[in-house]
Amino acid sequence: MRKSINLFQSGLKVSLAAIMSFSILAGCSGGGSDGPAEGETPEASSNFNPTGLPIVKEPITLKMIAGKAPTTAPDWNTTMLWQEYEKMTNIKVEWEMVPNDTMTEKRNILLAGGDYPHAFFTAGIPLADLQKYGQQGIFIKLNDLIDQHAPNLKALLEKYPDVKKGLTMPDGNIYSFPGVYDPEFKSVLSSAKMWVKQSWLDELGLKEPQTTDDFYNMLKAFKEKDPNKNGQPDEIPYMGVGVDSLMNYLKGSWGLSNRGIRNANVDLQPGTEELRFIPTDPKYKEMLEYMHKLYKEKLIGEDVFTVQANQYYAKGAEGVYGATITTSPYTLMNQDDYIGATALKGPHGDQIWAAIGSPLATPGAFVITDKNPNPIETVRWIDYLYGEEGSKMFFMGFEGKSYNVTADGEFEYTDEITKNPSGLTFEQALIKYVVWPGGGYPNVVQEKFFKGAESRPEAVETAEKYDPYVPEEVWPAFSFTAEENEDMGTLGADINSYVTEMRAKFVSGSASFDEWDNYVSTINQMGLERYMEIYKNAYNRYKQD
Repeated sequence: MRKSINLFQSGLKVSLAAIMSFSILAGCSGGGSDGPAEGETPEASSNFNPTGLPIVKEPITLKMIAGKAPTTAPDWNTTMLWQEYEKMTNIKVEWEMVPNDTMTEKRNILLAGGDYPHAFFTAGIPLADLQKYGQQGIFIKLNDLIDQHAPNLKALLEKYPDVKKGLTMPDGNIYSFPGVYDPEFKSVLSSAKMWVKQSWLDELGLKEPQTTDDFYNMLKAFKEKDPNKNGQPDEIPYMGVGVDSLMNYLKGSWGLSNRGIRNANVDLQPGTEELRFIPTDPKYKEMLEYMHKLYKEKLIGEDVFTVQANQYYAKGAEGVYGATITTSPYTLMNQDDYIGATALKGPHGDQIWAAIGSPLATPGAFVITDKNPNPIETVRWIDYLYGEEGSKMFFMGFEGKSYNVTADGEFEYTDEITKNPSGLTFEQALIKYVVWPGGGYPNVVQEKFFKGAESRPEAVETAEKYDPYVPEEVWPAFSFTAEENEDMGTLGADINSYVTEMRAKFVSGSASFDEWDNYVSTINQMGLERYMEIYKNAYNRYKQD
């Protein structure tokens, strides 16, 4: 891939009100009593096999918490993946499922109270918590364990050094196994794409938009010229859930987010090595003015700020959106007449596909705690999933049951999954065998094994369109020191919240652009200088070899 090396010089999704009883951890209170003492490197037991399978000679049991997405299996203890993997490894995992929307609170309560499991899987652990609990010794240090017992992840980090840099905390340690997007799988690096209704373009004699002016004119035509020919003004020229995805698509047309979107408000001032705070830049204002024009002229759905995802998908299934940003209109709305749009050239000649994420998709996908009496065995257990056979098993399941291999060597799900005789949806049929629906998992997402929306032909074709406009360098999300995290938890959160609030107000028209200078002044007064100092420190650490 032409840009894969530079790309690495740089999110399927996890997000707690009800506190569930945690029966499987009964008797596991107190910190660190089961695992190695803090600072010590664990030693392998005589039960451990350093290579091959099974991982241990006599069975052992590990206790893990996993985040439960609405689309994943309700109880992983009954999923074929883990039942078969237990037979292969001699390691039984007792799973406690916690809904994603309550995971953060649940995890924090367990960690604060000392009543936590041997490992967290798909728990969505943010960078700040990796640093915090890693330095406290609750999440064990993995540097040496990866070097000695995780050949698959080790090879991945050596191949893609920027993934390793993004995974390494400011103290020099790695505390987690990540979710990684293969940089050769271009489509998944920008999961949501801009889709345009081909039948409407054809009906009106329009071409796919290439510039922001083209995009505006296309939406205006969709609104005014009845492209669905039903005599009703029911077309919605553009629709999404909120305006952030549209903003991320348009940023590159004004030269913004020139290092991708993992650090949403910060990029480089063009032609310099100086960091830029995007939301106070004059070009950001111009972009918001353009978006306001779309909204004011009702080229954006009027309820874009309030619509819920299920409402958005249901309306989309009626075929009334002229343009929309999502992973796949086909898989989510059963619409098959959309084409993916490329990066738009803006009024100053800028043309960047800014809505691109780092291959380091989920840094905190899997952690091992100091309660774990078998950390080496656990490292080998999770590392297998990063290898060729493990990744195939994780995503595809088992040959002859959930997938078959075609004559040309391609992997495809069985009719039970794709044409379920009981009327189950794709994901409802799939979760009998595997657990990847819902995202946030520790693994490498490769095109040959991952058969989600990003692997569909139209998604792959769209990625080829915008690939020439992907930034040459895409940053991962930067990590901060404990002191920096403390400041970002206050002034950083306040600034980010204010920026988000005002963006919606500017676009909707509830705030006038005459208030722009006051908006910029307010952000400065909120502590922007310190905010940017923190980012500069993080950027300098990232640039160090």
